[in-house]
Amino acid sequence: MFDRRTFLASSAAAAALSASGARAADIPGETVRVDTRAIAGPLPHVWEECVGSDRAAITMREEWRQDMRLGLAEAGFKRARFHGIFNDELGVFGKSILEMRRNGGLNWLNVHRVYDGLLDLGVSPFVELSFMPGKLASGKTQFGFYGGNITPPTSDAEFAGFITSFTTAMIERYGLETVRSWPFEVWNEPNLSFFWTGDKQRYFEMYKAVATAIKSVDPRIQVGGPATSKTAWIGDFAQWCAANNAPVDFFATHAYAGDDQDDVFGKGGPRRSVNDVIPEALANARRTIDAGPFAGKPMWLSEWSSDSPAMIAHVIANGMAHCAGMSQWTLSGMYEELGVDDYMLKEGSMGWSMMIDGIAKPSFNTYRLLHRLGTQRLAAQGPALASRDRTGRTSVLLWNLAEVDQPGGIPGMTAERKITGGAKRMTLQFDGLKGRRTAEVRFVDWERGSPMPAWRAMGSPRYPSRAQIAHLRQVSRPVVETHRLNADGTLVLDLPAEGLALVELA
Repeated sequence: MFDRRTFLASSAAAAALSASGARAADIPGETVRVDTRAIAGPLPHVWEECVGSDRAAITMREEWRQDMRLGLAEAGFKRARFHGIFNDELGVFGKSILEMRRNGGLNWLNVHRVYDGLLDLGVSPFVELSFMPGKLASGKTQFGFYGGNITPPTSDAEFAGFITSFTTAMIERYGLETVRSWPFEVWNEPNLSFFWTGDKQRYFEMYKAVATAIKSVDPRIQVGGPATSKTAWIGDFAQWCAANNAPVDFFATHAYAGDDQDDVFGKGGPRRSVNDVIPEALANARRTIDAGPFAGKPMWLSEWSSDSPAMIAHVIANGMAHCAGMSQWTLSGMYEELGVDDYMLKEGSMGWSMMIDGIAKPSFNTYRLLHRLGTQRLAAQGPALASRDRTGRTSVLLWNLAEVDQPGGIPGMTAERKITGGAKRMTLQFDGLKGRRTAEVRFVDWERGSPMPAWRAMGSPRYPSRAQIAHLRQVSRPVVETHRLNADGTLVLDLPAEGLALVELA
């Protein structure tokens, strides 16, 4: 279980050692080496291509839009992905005889409000085509607090006609070139029974009907799948689509650190570190795609999550080469998939969301730091991402990876959290510098770049007041510290387990 006193004790001990100049042997050490002269290649910010959200309807709330506005401005998120654009709560099918006569039974007003809201913010949709409109569904089985229908369509032809109408309506509203820039992902995690009551074959058949309908409107609109959890079905999906002439522009899949490794990698294999499950699953998925009939097609990690700053950095650094985009679930605490939360902050786990009502959690602050990296990658050894931006500024994100065990396998399932690992003394060695330099340093861990210390000082209120929320928004931002490098080009920093730091040379 996460023990704040243990965390504080290890952090305080590390700080005391650093201040007293105690022997390095008193705290485990690790070295990160960066060659400021060696460009390793481009550093595309694939982690900014998309971010996850609760269902479509929630994006019409002003609190959600405020969080998304901050996500765009300070983390650079370009797209938002969410379930439920076809949920009955948006009223796409008319409820009265007059409506049915007036517009053929389809009412796109709330769908427009959802996408208008994104575009007004400067964000595009990653269009997840879910769930099944009740009028077209073969059953009544629902998922979640908001009741998304997860049954296959009664008729694929009828559903394809609906998709044709939807695609046409989007082009009429937003223009062809805009809609061509939106990825259209068919469904969400059809390999899980609580998201799809059909089987694999039934999904493939529906996918073909949907993808063909979209292409009939415009062949250049991007469509893909299978949008599975645990990187499942990718090989079978590729083979089936090729054999049945179903169009595929991209692959989409999901992975979580707590996924059953037997399901992801097969039974009998070695057990991976929880930190390596997602990167290795992505590498396997990429190999599967490139060995099949759609070799070279882009792959989106359209859902994943972690509340651990160091794990987020590690997964991105080791997984991004395989992906066109990565989308962490979720940005905003406006999240009601399993019900309405009755708290804003809690001990032990930061949960799914990266922020709540503009209060940044360590996960969002990690993305703030990632956003500050440049687009040229510098050669680095050790747990780090090093970069240079267009102004010539050198930046290094370095982290102290720990093994985090969350019983539910995902952030926030329970407050129980077991961490294996402790503080480390990180020696950052810069090669190729001229003269003695200073650096701006920002830390993010469970105490710094976190609202938790201030929230505890308030008495851990379940419902903070408006004044308290305003204060938490301010104090949750990472604080900038100025450090002077040693004469040999080194900088020594102490990081607690799961912590990270961004070092920017002045």
